[in-house]
Amino acid sequence: MTQAPYEQAGAALDKGGVELQRYSHAVMGTYGTPLRVLERGEGSYVWDADGNKYLDLLGGIAVNTLGHGHPAWVAALTKQAQTLVHTSNFFATVPQIELAEKLLEISHAPTGSRVFFSNSGTEANEAAFKMARRTGKGTIIALEGSFHGRTMGALAMTHKLAIREPFEPMPSGVIFVPAGDVEALRTAATEAGDDLAAIILEPIQGEAGVRPLTHGFMAAARIFSARHDALLIMDEVQTGIARTGAWFAHQLQGVTPDVMTLAKGLGGGFPLGAVIAFGDRAGSLLGKGDHGTTFGGNALGAAVALATLNAIEDEGLLANVKTVGEHFRASLGAIEGVKEIRGEGLLIGIGLDEPISAQATAAAIEAGFIINPPTPDTIRLAPSLNLSLAEADTFIAWFAHYMQAPAAEESAVEVVEESAEESAVEESAEESPVEVVEDPAQDASEAVTEESAVETVDGTESVKDSAGGETTP
Repeated sequence: MTQAPYEQAGAALDKGGVELQRYSHAVMGTYGTPLRVLERGEGSYVWDADGNKYLDLLGGIAVNTLGHGHPAWVAALTKQAQTLVHTSNFFATVPQIELAEKLLEISHAPTGSRVFFSNSGTEANEAAFKMARRTGKGTIIALEGSFHGRTMGALAMTHKLAIREPFEPMPSGVIFVPAGDVEALRTAATEAGDDLAAIILEPIQGEAGVRPLTHGFMAAARIFSARHDALLIMDEVQTGIARTGAWFAHQLQGVTPDVMTLAKGLGGGFPLGAVIAFGDRAGSLLGKGDHGTTFGGNALGAAVALATLNAIEDEGLLANVKTVGEHFRASLGAIEGVKEIRGEGLLIGIGLDEPISAQATAAAIEAGFIINPPTPDTIRLAPSLNLSLAEADTFIAWFAHYMQAPAAEESAVEVVEESAEESAVEESAEESPVEVVEDPAQDASEAVTEESAVETVDGTESVKDSAGGETTP
């Protein structure tokens, strides 16, 4: 029997080290060096090639909705794999139809709404980009700090220069405004005028450090897009599918989009994305031959996605997300060295007093916890939605100890002294957990406050601030 490479290597290399060498020779280096080679998972835990156990609080970056090996997910996958896997889009399948109907139901989409299935979030946003172009207008307003994907249309709407510039020229027509700045959004929309095709936003900017948009800003985006007969596109790739304690984050704000994009948690680990077009107008923008994808909405993916959505309902996971999320916020927010806790539900940004998120992430994985540093002073958590309070407490206890230890203080001093070197790192945080990105300026306090609301009086909408006065966007 042939020995495995690590068995031949002797004591100098463990199994994971040998597998990483194999990885470096076989896989393109687009994600840098992996943190570990993982072999199996159960619930919210994963084990690496050397048998070390980790509590995964990143969930494959908000993907593993039910964790690993969930019985309903596995049963749906197995049953569908034994029945019908893929047909091409010359044919329809029952799982595809049922999943589309379920998404329209939980999104409260009106009559005439339609769903397009893709394989990923960037593909969903690519479809949304094409929908904006099909309006016949050319200007799309996106936000500073945004991340919408890496294919060319989605990349054109992504703010970070480091990942856009190497592939320029981008598709034209996209302009960026500061997130949370209502006046800047108003100005951009007014200047675009009749050429405004769409405004695209993430209710919570995950890659920018888990930074929620205010209700007032989202309400203003809704008003400005309607005023100019433009689409309001909500990128809910990271925030959707119960991640925030609601099926979709925009439902927490009472602001309904024209187009919503989904992926990540939708398939519970199976690669699947979707675009939901709200109403007849948006639902008919893409017709026969306008767009397509070979694998989108295949029977296998649709079956496991439907099982994921049903499990969220059957197991009361919307309530669990709220309970565990609130516990995280209260407990982590009380730890010395934590400046603030951002986000909703189980999409959590731990804002730190010092830029030590990369050091904390490295220490965490050594201690058996998987977390992520999207910016130098933020740690992101996006665990499985069925994470228990007891599991959450193991990380809270470790993190409290870590932040109080002299090593954490020394790390903070070292990072401050070497901040220029640290800030030079310009890799992506989207699929490489230890890499950091620039922390974009986002001062929501200059915009309409979070207590703002949209009022409709005799068909006229306005943004009402917390003092009771109204501004007309």
